[in-house]
Amino acid sequence: MALPGELVVTDDVPGAFASRMIEAYGARLTDTFSFALSGGDTARACYERLADESASKVDWWKVDIYWTDERCVPHDHPDSNYRLAREALLDRVGAANATYLMRCSEGPDPYQLRVGELGRFDLEHLGMGADGHTASLFPGSPALEADPGRLVAMNHDPSGRNPYERMTLTFAGIARGRLALVTVRGEEKAPALAAIAGGADLPAARIAAEQVVWLVDPAAASQL
Repeated sequence: MALPGELVVTDDVPGAFASRMIEAYGARLTDTFSFALSGGDTARACYERLADESASKVDWWKVDIYWTDERCVPHDHPDSNYRLAREALLDRVGAANATYLMRCSEGPDPYQLRVGELGRFDLEHLGMGADGHTASLFPGSPALEADPGRLVAMNHDPSGRNPYERMTLTFAGIARGRLALVTVRGEEKAPALAAIAGGADLPAARIAAEQVVWLVDPAAASQL
């Protein structure tokens, strides 16, 4: 068995992410580039590197920013994925053409309509937790069984390990990506990554898009 997509093992996951994003932007099919962001420590490192390396290579006024998932906290809360993206990327590159925030108070339907109108994400950034979750699709959580027509859902971690109610793309929403970059770092991720490669039905095993690339550091890949 193997991971669902291309595996790239690299000592520099943030650098590989930045290079792939810049490459995808250069190959975009329309004038505007749709980019869905995630959260977490690896995402922060990736966005900081991207901010450093994209200055002369990406016209951020042609980039529309979306989110793969968001915690139901105020957008200025330390745990907000929007705040992370703003600090690590958006404030550093100046802005973007448009930013489409997930707003838990509105429920998933407005974001569902926006994603439906968009059609395809040019690039989605996803991570993977030590439990095998991706976006906010947790093992045993209700959104894993969302109807195929449901692109965005509210969800939570039934184990309680990951706090807060969430809004998240479903697998059907993720499948609308032209390119999904999955960044995974750290020895604590190695068992889940190996389990997925061995055929385990963890959430991240269900990632599907036109192209899926796993950017993995040696520690996370150590059990493959």
